[in-house]
Amino acid sequence: MAVLKKFRPRWWLGNRQTESADTPANIALVPPINVRYDVRPLTVSQIDECWRLDQRCFVDGEAYSRDTFEYLLTAPEAVAYRVVMQNGVMAGFVIGLLEPDHTGHITTIGIAPEHRRRRLASCLMETIESGFQRREVRIVRLEVRSSNISAQKLYASLGYAVTQRLPKYYSNGGDGLLMVKSL
Repeated sequence: MAVLKKFRPRWWLGNRQTESADTPANIALVPPINVRYDVRPLTVSQIDECWRLDQRCFVDGEAYSRDTFEYLLTAPEAVAYRVVMQNGVMAGFVIGLLEPDHTGHITTIGIAPEHRRRRLASCLMETIESGFQRREVRIVRLEVRSSNISAQKLYASLGYAVTQRLPKYYSNGGDGLLMVKSL
């Protein structure tokens, strides 16, 4: 019975989509299965919302600072998109930079935990690749944590291949992998 009590509030909120006085305020609402998403450009005007979402996506200390987002979103070589629900709330984002050698560098991609496993990351990856192609990018690269197997599988399914191991790439000492794709 203790297990049912532990999970009941989450199930209950997910189906009712409302909160009452007897439910905890810190339980995230589960989006309905039939929620519609739209992909839109990500600009500096959404910096605060993007930064807050990044803090939720990367709880292991690898979240970017607000200043980093400001740099990324104001750079002329930036290519950035967001995915939003019907109510305009951001569910995910991707940001990349054009490099002088016509390489696209995907610097970050994040999907809100409650919106994962809905193909949003794949959609954002395909969108940014199209954005890069319009700007004559021939190769796209990204770095991924060596322990993030699900992200590696996603990128491999989209045609990315590991080309290099990056020892102690992350600030906590974790290794990274460089993955590359030709467009």
